Amino acid sequence: MVEVKNSWKEKGYVDEPVSADLDLSAEIRRMCKEKNAVVLAHYYTEGAVQDVADFVGDSLALAQWAAKTDADIIVMCGVHFMGETNKILCPDKKVLVCDLNAGCSLADSCDANDLKVFMDEHPGYKVVSYVNTTAAVKALTDVVVTSSNAKLVIDSFPEDEKLIFGPDKNLGNYINSVTGRNMLLWNGGCHVHGQFSLEGILQLKKEHPAAKVLVHPECPAPIQAIADRIGSTAGLLKFAIEDEATEFIVATESGILHQMTRSCPDKQFYPAPPETSEAIGCQCNECAFMRLNTLKKLYNTLKYEWPEIIVDEAVAEKAIKPINKMLEISKALK
Repeated sequence: MVEVKNSWKEKGYVDEPVSADLDLSAEIRRMCKEKNAVVLAHYYTEGAVQDVADFVGDSLALAQWAAKTDADIIVMCGVHFMGETNKILCPDKKVLVCDLNAGCSLADSCDANDLKVFMDEHPGYKVVSYVNTTAAVKALTDVVVTSSNAKLVIDSFPEDEKLIFGPDKNLGNYINSVTGRNMLLWNGGCHVHGQFSLEGILQLKKEHPAAKVLVHPECPAPIQAIADRIGSTAGLLKFAIEDEATEFIVATESGILHQMTRSCPDKQFYPAPPETSEAIGCQCNECAFMRLNTLKKLYNTLKYEWPEIIVDEAVAEKAIKPINKMLEISKALK
């Protein structure tokens, strides 16, 4: 067992030098075979990480994959709550992440103690929590949803059921609009999806009039209003593959363009710009937390089997119930 250095603990990741001559992808695959490990990567990680992973997907697909894997070690290339979800689903497996600093602005926008106060102020309400939440928030929840299955799960409740939805207010507003519900919404949001430039997208549309606009439901209503398609990351990828259009403007984290380009090499994809694009000289919208996942960190994580995700057993025992309920509903009503 490797002793975790204090310097690693301070930085939140394994900071060990790696030879420039080393084929990181080949070594990662070798260690996966040797250690019976699987690498799961979210669509928002960099392309090199996606290419070496055993499975690439959105939050729902990654949770489903983790629930059924027979690997001894899961390395979650994404953000912290995804590692927590995997550990809750697989308590007997070692769950690793590349960098403990890979948090989530959306998860951070909903503190479990604050949610408990809100719940006490609204007795008689069921709580529906987005998967982008901490284990502690999930432990207070009746059912978890992802952007892929949110409508499906909400539709499974009786029409007169009183619901609290959080933490993403934009996704909650969207689900209210397509279900006719009037859920109470937590006032949270994603810093990436919340900063797309409406003016920038409209300018791109002028430059590429045939392009269809693909929008994630975490985006604000004005961005959703100009969409040709609103959907989860996986849903937008599926639409791009199947639709006859050859050009798309994509308003979600730009990491998905890697899979879109791989799946549709004959189509053009333009990342929707953020409000600050001119100031920073970048015409794409990236999640800084997702970009903390690198091949070097992934290699070191597998080699030293750290950082490891640990979830309090009492919290995990409560949090597993709404996650399993989501997976059961998704499977039954798909």
